[in-house]
Amino acid sequence: MSLRAYLHQHLPQVWSGRGMVARLLLPVAWLYGALMLLRRWAYRAGYFKSERVPALVIVVGNVVAGGAGKTPTTIALVQHLMSQGLRVGVISRGHGRVTRDTRPVERDSQPQDVGDEPLLIHQTTGAPLWVAALRADAARALLQAHPEVQILVCDDGLQHLALARDIEICVMDERGVGNGWLLPAGPLRETWPRQVDLLLHTGPSAVGGGYQARRQLAPHARASDGQLVLLGDLQAQAVDAVAGLARPQAFFDMLRQSGMRVAQTTALPDHHDYAQWPTSTSHSTSQRPLLCTEKDAAKLWQHDPHALAVPLQLTPEDGFWRALDALIAQKMPVNVSASR
Repeated sequence: MSLRAYLHQHLPQVWSGRGMVARLLLPVAWLYGALMLLRRWAYRAGYFKSERVPALVIVVGNVVAGGAGKTPTTIALVQHLMSQGLRVGVISRGHGRVTRDTRPVERDSQPQDVGDEPLLIHQTTGAPLWVAALRADAARALLQAHPEVQILVCDDGLQHLALARDIEICVMDERGVGNGWLLPAGPLRETWPRQVDLLLHTGPSAVGGGYQARRQLAPHARASDGQLVLLGDLQAQAVDAVAGLARPQAFFDMLRQSGMRVAQTTALPDHHDYAQWPTSTSHSTSQRPLLCTEKDAAKLWQHDPHALAVPLQLTPEDGFWRALDALIAQKMPVNVSASR
């Protein structure tokens, strides 16, 4: 087992409590916390500059390591804004890609070139999307190519202070803040609580305040040729499932809750590239249908075109949208809002 896979499997267990391993890591967490405070001070004091771009910038991120539902939230957010008649673009680092340049994401882009999450966001929403090692570079490139864009949604980047933002949305799942300690003793990327504009819970959480979103699987899966297959039609037989997520078990649990009989599961690290698929412990000898997440699909279909991708749907409560719309109306530059 690789170090990455080992950490992916065991660190979440360490972060769920304040046991011996977590306590041994506390000195490193204190150092990390001190560096984070120094960095924030340097931005406030003007030693580091936050770049402002000519668009309203909304950052969707979280304060804990691992997925909390940022990508489904970003998709829902972009679709909501577009339904309001706003012109929206998306920027991202493209985590997990092998390239380092600044480039647009196209419908036929390869996930290894642009990242699996940006590709999914673009294919689902149709919004212009650029990736770059520095999000500010992606923002500049996108606005140069699409000067009509009024709102930039930054997929992840709550801690990326080099890009000035107008609205911060923090996403939390049922883990909340875990044991409440900073990395690596706990899951926190920065101290909590801290001020954000909107807090969205994608699962039950002990953290107070904010709005609730409902997560559920779509009633269908999508084949590599675009055909839809109803999950109900698959319930008469056993299926296998694979997920390369921060928390793959959540996907497997949702499949079972939707009535699927899941025989074999393969949990892989987040942003897994599937270059060695199938493996000796995977679905290689099974004749059962193989279900995966939409995030994994573009990579998995290169090696197993028969896999079926199950979309994850996220629906925030109405109060979240009302609060967001009010913030946008308040913060939207007059010259931008007037162009709608």
